[in-house]
Amino acid sequence: MRIYNTLTKKSEELIPRSAGKVQMFVCGPTVYDLVHIGNARTFVFFDAFAKYLRLRGLEVEYLQNITDIDDKIIAKAQAEKIAAAEVANEFEKEFMTDMSALGVTGVTRYARATDHIPQVIEQVKKLINSGHAYQIKDGWYFDVKKFAGYGKLSGRSVEMAEDGVSRIDESGEKHNKADFCLWKFSMADGEPAWDSEDLGRGRPGWHIEDTAITEHYFGPQYDIHGGGQDLIFPHHEAEIAQQESASGLEPFVQYWMHVAFLVNKGGKMAKSKGNFTTVRRLAEQYSKETIRQYLFSADYRTPLEFSDDALESFKSAQDNLKKSLRRMMVFNERNAFDIDAPGSAEKLMAIAEEISVALEDSFNTASAIGLWSGLVSQANQLIDEKKFDSKAYEVFKKTAEEINTVLGIIPEVSAMDTPADIADLIRQREKCRSSMDWSGADDIRKQIESKGYTLDDTPYGPILSEK
Repeated sequence: MRIYNTLTKKSEELIPRSAGKVQMFVCGPTVYDLVHIGNARTFVFFDAFAKYLRLRGLEVEYLQNITDIDDKIIAKAQAEKIAAAEVANEFEKEFMTDMSALGVTGVTRYARATDHIPQVIEQVKKLINSGHAYQIKDGWYFDVKKFAGYGKLSGRSVEMAEDGVSRIDESGEKHNKADFCLWKFSMADGEPAWDSEDLGRGRPGWHIEDTAITEHYFGPQYDIHGGGQDLIFPHHEAEIAQQESASGLEPFVQYWMHVAFLVNKGGKMAKSKGNFTTVRRLAEQYSKETIRQYLFSADYRTPLEFSDDALESFKSAQDNLKKSLRRMMVFNERNAFDIDAPGSAEKLMAIAEEISVALEDSFNTASAIGLWSGLVSQANQLIDEKKFDSKAYEVFKKTAEEINTVLGIIPEVSAMDTPADIADLIRQREKCRSSMDWSGADDIRKQIESKGYTLDDTPYGPILSEK
């Protein structure tokens, strides 16, 4: 398998540091509000990526942090006159609810920042002892000029004007405008803080929690680090500087993967811009399969346009897929596939192999979904031509199962209980059709539709569906 590495700016073969095992970390949420669909694109992508690696036989340890101490959390707590921990706890639960609604189940372990304060303190102490950190009035800062590799991920230099901007890093006393905070001193009563004999009373900076957590669980080096494209700088650049300075080892991470923005009317979707849509709202309107198919419809490194029209189109696609799957299930129950149709299974297998090729090539979900749609169309065509046998059905089921295990885009279909009065109408209609009473058949179809059903005539008999 090949993946695009943001660090080297090229596609590379995925070779884990330990044979058969992958350690992957993805930056998680800051829990102060409901998660929006732009953030969710990252979480859904890496959920599927982890599941795909496992399907290939790899042991995947997927770690994700929960930032439960942050300026935004503190500000919300102060506005609502409650403790910051209450805000964090509430929205961590909401985040987990939303991830469940999206079918995100691939994370091995979630790690809260506040559960790893001792690890944060130890890593800051290492940076102080190695000469990479210094103290000023409001806390301990990392000196970027002491790290020769600063900018290797983003391509930025320490002299770029934007380098001074990152959450709690603004201070006129910094040695360099790109320096960032490692440990922020407690400056106000009521703010969350932890005592440290070596560092003073304070709380973690933005970047240090991630490297402290990953070093605790993975050690100083691991395989894959993922996140949103907006985290390349300054966050991930700072992580590299911290960990490689603290350990003296490089590379900190072998492969860096970044998911592009969701854009809303041309601009990045973000809470700060007020142009976001929450997962909660979408999950109330659409199935998880619809939302996931939409999020996978573009290559993960390509911005994805958000619109209700796009989601409606994927909802229609899901409805059509559900009809196809139910039709196939009913036909199988009617023994329609107990025929000999040479070549039908091979046609589907060829498409299934193309799907595998797409996923092996930088996990190209957009191509894989397009090929899956083609496979469904091919299956439907073969069924209509009565050239779809049991071998083809087995290929179809196996492919669908594997796609759903990874992407989670196939709706659940179960046998539908047909009400007695509807079943009676269907029998009456079939008698009309047998006697060529087309007018009577049409009248009965209208009666069935008025009761909330649709009826499709097929080569293997009528198929009833709910509207």
